[in-house]
Amino acid sequence: MVFKKKKDIFFETMENMADTIVQAADYFAQNVSKYEDVSQFAGEMKKYESQCDEFTHTIIKELNKTFITPIDRDDILALTSSLDDVMDGLEATTSRFYMYDLHEPDEYIVQFAEILRQSAYVIQKAIHLLSQKKLLAIREYTIRLNDLENQGDDLLRICIKNLFATISDPIELIKKKEIYERLEQTTDTCEDVANMLESIIMSNS
Repeated sequence: MVFKKKKDIFFETMENMADTIVQAADYFAQNVSKYEDVSQFAGEMKKYESQCDEFTHTIIKELNKTFITPIDRDDILALTSSLDDVMDGLEATTSRFYMYDLHEPDEYIVQFAEILRQSAYVIQKAIHLLSQKKLLAIREYTIRLNDLENQGDDLLRICIKNLFATISDPIELIKKKEIYERLEQTTDTCEDVANMLESIIMSNS
């Protein structure tokens, strides 16, 4: 009988986090342009966010009782925190749709959702490579995350300019501006994951 080597608890849990982020970003992108029940939309995203919180707690608990870790324990904690921040950003944006009773997302929100969906898949691939200790192969994905974050920066400039040119209602303007900025900040958190991965590559290569 061949026994399969048990996967390290830290890598396995981070893989689970990355997989959950992909599921959440997919759900967000698929529903942000067509949802009818905003409370259900926000509720589903909250479930994904709670799942990521559980994974974060698992890693912290394991760090507190594990003497030898596969990579530096501070790196594990920082990367876990970065992944959790991505999920928090997606959920926080969706909760604003509910709080502001926003029922008509525009083309810019849809474009942000696609950037975040692509970023989630890139993060997933990078985390699974980390789990396999294929460190140098990760760099292709950190570069891609940086590129996607730049796309988010460009999109924010375009949509804010359009917002001030076309919306005269100050309340509506404040709502949309915050949502655009939260979406862009979430692309920043994806880049933070890339930066953390780069740091791990440098420390372990």
